[in-house]
Amino acid sequence: MKLTVFGATGGIGQEVVRQALDAGHHVTAVVRDPARLSVTGEHLEVFRADLSDAASVRPAVAGRDAVLSGLGARRRADAGVATRLTRTVLDAMRAEGVRRVLVVSAAPVGPEPQGAGPLDRGVRSLLLTVLKDVYGDLRAMEGELARSDAEWTVVRPPRLQDKPLSGRYRSVVGGFPSKGRFVGRADVAHAMLAMTGDAGTVRQGVGVAY
Repeated sequence: MKLTVFGATGGIGQEVVRQALDAGHHVTAVVRDPARLSVTGEHLEVFRADLSDAASVRPAVAGRDAVLSGLGARRRADAGVATRLTRTVLDAMRAEGVRRVLVVSAAPVGPEPQGAGPLDRGVRSLLLTVLKDVYGDLRAMEGELARSDAEWTVVRPPRLQDKPLSGRYRSVVGGFPSKGRFVGRADVAHAMLAMTGDAGTVRQGVGVAY
């Protein structure tokens, strides 16, 4: 497939790029600073952009089979960036007739896990309070997707870890894995790539965790 990856220098984004190249896909990595992208490969195109204007990123999505995005705030002060930049991506996709898009959100933005105990509910409540601006941004981003005509999938991981790819994660379409408190960035990337061609995840939120 021909894939475009936004947020390609982030923890999940770099894993998406690496794993996609290893699987033989052609990848366009959209970055602000190419020096921060450590991944290389024969089928990799690095596209430099600041995502301030949809017209400027249209060439990065034109003719692609799917777009995968790890865009989001890296700190609380950056809240708002996920919604704003995802809107730019959606506008560029619409202009080029590209429909499939997968984005990273977060577990607390989705439904409470079935059978969640007091500890899980307490942690969820604390996170929603302490990081309310960040999660509010992600919720607004999901709203932008829901109002679009794109074939979107929102991937909602819990606390992220830097671990090697295991492939031993659980995913729940429209929900969240019971007692799933952690997941590695590499496994989130693996899940996103696996879902790219999965019609059952279109216009759905998917919880991913160990």
